[in-house]
Amino acid sequence: MNYQPILPGTGLVGWKLLNRTMETQQAALNQSAEITRDTAYFEANIASVETAEQLVDDPRLLRVALGAYGLQDDLDNRYFIRKILEEGTRETDALANKMADDRYTQFAAAFGFDQFSGANTYSPAFAREVVDRFNRASFEQAVGIQDEALRIALYADRALPELATDNSATEDSRWFTVMGVPALRQMFQTALHLPDSFSQLDLDRQLDVFREKSHTRFGVSEVADFADPEVRERLVEQYLLQRQLKESTAYSGMSVALTLLQNSPRQA
Repeated sequence: MNYQPILPGTGLVGWKLLNRTMETQQAALNQSAEITRDTAYFEANIASVETAEQLVDDPRLLRVALGAYGLQDDLDNRYFIRKILEEGTRETDALANKMADDRYTQFAAAFGFDQFSGANTYSPAFAREVVDRFNRASFEQAVGIQDEALRIALYADRALPELATDNSATEDSRWFTVMGVPALRQMFQTALHLPDSFSQLDLDRQLDVFREKSHTRFGVSEVADFADPEVRERLVEQYLLQRQLKESTAYSGMSVALTLLQNSPRQA
């Protein structure tokens, strides 16, 4: 991607300043040649797509479709993506429903190739929705090239309200989605100061710990509570502060080790 967002800082300071300029920067990316070429092609051609096979056989359409749901890394996994789309989400044993990462379920459900009434691709409103998601995800990706922590913060700020208001999900399944989506897991695990080894625990135990720690730190115990902008902002702030602290500690340790090496006596 050629577009480079302006990041006036890192960590919490960078987050605050980025939010002030994000609307302008997002508009600039939306109007860039690279993005407008892809989105214009998608809007002009997606209505003619009636099957999953047609979608995966068109790399330009597929790039926008996958990018809109943060699945751009699967662009070359055409057989896998076709299976995800063809099986859809109606059946409990559909492949998308078996994935820990909820983005596949959202992706398959959005296109609706398994629906009796036909796919959703014919609708101009659907095309616009996918393009809007693609633009936002592209901005997050561009930010992530420069600062991965800010990318995760942007993604979580967008994804958590969607997850929180998903009426088809239970409170337990929302937490399991958090565990299955790498960016959301990293957000909560870091903000709640949980060690990397935490992910090795039994999933039900992880669920209990996430709820307990979340209640202790934020006063809420369910993912749906993070639909509240104030609660979500506290989560993002805690994530960025904990990440900065972790990076600062690691840097200090490296500096001490380097100093010891430099000052150690040389042997003849």
